[in-house]
Amino acid sequence: MRLEGRTALVTGAGSGIGRAIAMAMASEGAAVAVVDLNMASAEATVGQILQAGAMAVAYPGDVSSSADVDDFMKAHARDFDRLDILVNNAGMGQLGTVTELDEETWDAVMAVNVRSVYLCSKAAIPRMTATRRMSGKIINIASVSGLVASGGRAAYCASKGAVVMLTRAMALDCAPLKINVNAICPGVVETAMTSESLADPAIRQEKLDKTPLGWLAQPEDIAPAAVYLASAESDFVTGSCIVVDGGWSV
Repeated sequence: MRLEGRTALVTGAGSGIGRAIAMAMASEGAAVAVVDLNMASAEATVGQILQAGAMAVAYPGDVSSSADVDDFMKAHARDFDRLDILVNNAGMGQLGTVTELDEETWDAVMAVNVRSVYLCSKAAIPRMTATRRMSGKIINIASVSGLVASGGRAAYCASKGAVVMLTRAMALDCAPLKINVNAICPGVVETAMTSESLADPAIRQEKLDKTPLGWLAQPEDIAPAAVYLASAESDFVTGSCIVVDGGWSV
């Protein structure tokens, strides 16, 4: 129960990596707020957590909208007297080179993958600093694509690279506030977001060939890193990017 007595808010937790992180944190004793654009998916995650005997609530929200972020943060403040852990997980992927992407798509990727980290962190930091009993933890889910470029994914690579650097900048700014800011850079993970491309045998084999361990991750392979970064075990870790990619970036 490494997170007992703490509260966590996980965005994009209605499925995939976000759901796995929310469930893992709940199993370690945290009370978890599950945020997702799809309320039905958020409630499904909460249902699984409650069934396991842990505490969770669901909030709907578009993390790229300042109004929505304000709404679910206010709701969280009504339901909980503290916020200890923020996981900025919500994201979107989009294929395309710079010449293939239209402006609307580019802006959407940047809004969901980068602006959301700014908005949610901006709202969370004052609440974390209001409670000095424990240090705050902000965990941003970046990607190995923020460290190693992939062809035909210009917007996604750019957005995740931005998350990596935003994490480092925030770590410096938040250190005096006793808030640790770190990122996780997953490799290829089998989720709903990747299911369509991975259904192509050639693409799946290409991803396997680039992964030295020879297999693709499940969301549950990423969650332990988030639990570590949320726990007291990582109190001397900030500004780091933990790579969980099966060796892809090696």
